[in-house]
Amino acid sequence: MKKLIPLLMASSLLVACDGNEVGDVSLGFLTTKDIKISVLNDPLIPGVTCHIANVEANLDFADPSDMSIACRQTGEITPAMIAQIDRSKSGEVVFKKSKSILFKSLKIRRIYDADSQTLMYLSYSTKETSGSYKHSLSTVPLWGTQAYLAPVNTLQN
Repeated sequence: MKKLIPLLMASSLLVACDGNEVGDVSLGFLTTKDIKISVLNDPLIPGVTCHIANVEANLDFADPSDMSIACRQTGEITPAMIAQIDRSKSGEVVFKKSKSILFKSLKIRRIYDADSQTLMYLSYSTKETSGSYKHSLSTVPLWGTQAYLAPVNTLQN
């Protein structure tokens, strides 16, 4: 057991290391918690960039589940990019980050709303906290991109 504790502490520090980190805000002098801001470029739609903010507790075995997400169009979005994504109602996970040693993670899922031609990015915790699964949503409309399809007018005179 004595050998297990240093191993668990070292792995929690590795979990906190994030090559996509673009911001780090301390929550105060007497706390070990920080707000980390990471950037995520959608692997299948590189014209979308998301920023994720979440709290990391540097000396704890689990981070808080709260997070927020903001996604914007930062480049070209083409019909070919949209054609290759999962278009099911549950979409697909495009990013995953461990938030504890035991089974809690932060996930970002891309879901396509075909009716409004909008990409939705849902960030969520995979473990219930205080009776709730924490989550946040950001949307990227395809309006103004090459991928936008003009609605077909079905009204005839």
